[in-house]
Amino acid sequence: MLTQINAHIPVGVRFMLLSALGFALMSACVKYVSLHGIPVFEIVAARALVSLVISYGDVKRKKISLWGNNRPLLLARGVVGTCALMCVYYAVTTLPLAEATILQYIHPVFTALLAVIFLKERIQFSTLICIVLCLLGLFIIVKPTLGNDTANHLPLISVMIAILGAFGSAIAYVIVRKLSNTEDSSVIIFYFPLVALPMSILLIGNSFVMPTFDIAIMLIFVGIFTQIGQVGLTKAMQTQTAGNASAYSYVQIIFSMILGVVFFAEVPSIWTYIGGSLIVLGALINVFGQRLSLSWRR
Repeated sequence: MLTQINAHIPVGVRFMLLSALGFALMSACVKYVSLHGIPVFEIVAARALVSLVISYGDVKRKKISLWGNNRPLLLARGVVGTCALMCVYYAVTTLPLAEATILQYIHPVFTALLAVIFLKERIQFSTLICIVLCLLGLFIIVKPTLGNDTANHLPLISVMIAILGAFGSAIAYVIVRKLSNTEDSSVIIFYFPLVALPMSILLIGNSFVMPTFDIAIMLIFVGIFTQIGQVGLTKAMQTQTAGNASAYSYVQIIFSMILGVVFFAEVPSIWTYIGGSLIVLGALINVFGQRLSLSWRR
């Protein structure tokens, strides 16, 4: 039965599901260490250090060049990805985990549009529906913040930074899609922490906090789960179109809701459930819409 299910799930989708789980666990670790006083830039630096070591070992294992072919674009991916990561981490540390993840995962809207402009990819009808439902779901989640519902109010600055992080992530994902034509996935992954580590160290300044042993272990797990997420994401982007691959990552919302309830006692508001449901529905329409489209063509 499991073999039959796997046969019907594209390889790119399987990698994106793995990526979503990895990033959800990473976000939970980020929130945990932030509650123990570790600043955002220090978390980014710790993540980058662990990822750099793992990535370096992976490139060496493959016996390929560390530096790749398109170095300017690889560096650009690292810079954009690092800035987006800092925004995402800030949102995770200042918002409930479910809401932070949902706001972060508006990025497929930007990814699909950027893929049309820069990669000349076509947006299929099912992906368009996914985008519309995603925007509607986003509006419903943010609506209490824009009104007088103080019980479900989210910090507006955190919401804006989360959306900015989503836009940066979309740019980085499109760059990854472009780089996949000339670069090995391990090299693409390696450049991210290569850029993120010095950038975050410079920004830490005097705000460094010496972690306890337990928190240091959690910081290491931030890097490990990041690597799992990055590998799954890069592999998915190499086997699916940029707009479609990113749509499957919406499952991270479900993972984050569960982690938020279990580990942080964060019960999402009714607005989060409604908006999140619309976003997940859009993702499902995209998945099954693509499959039906292929069936009709046959």
